[in-house]
Amino acid sequence: MATVIVRNLPDEVHRALRVRAATHRRSTEAEIRDILESAVRPPVRLRMGTALGELGRRVGLTDDDIAAFEQVRDKTQAEPVRFE
Repeated sequence: MATVIVRNLPDEVHRALRVRAATHRRSTEAEIRDILESAVRPPVRLRMGTALGELGRRVGLTDDDIAAFEQVRDKTQAEPVRFE
């Protein structure tokens, strides 16, 4: 696991972190980890299929449009990637 050092943290901020940690019954370090994790991870993970479906609804794609895509889609099997 990585280690992060935060320099020049104002005393008021450190004090507020300690109070918040005590409120949640955990260490200041655990509280900071929780804050950082919640800041960088969205509460709901965006799934590609969901995003594409929403985009299709926004632009007004119909079942007929999807059928047209299926007719022209290249159905040949893809070659696996080679890293040689």
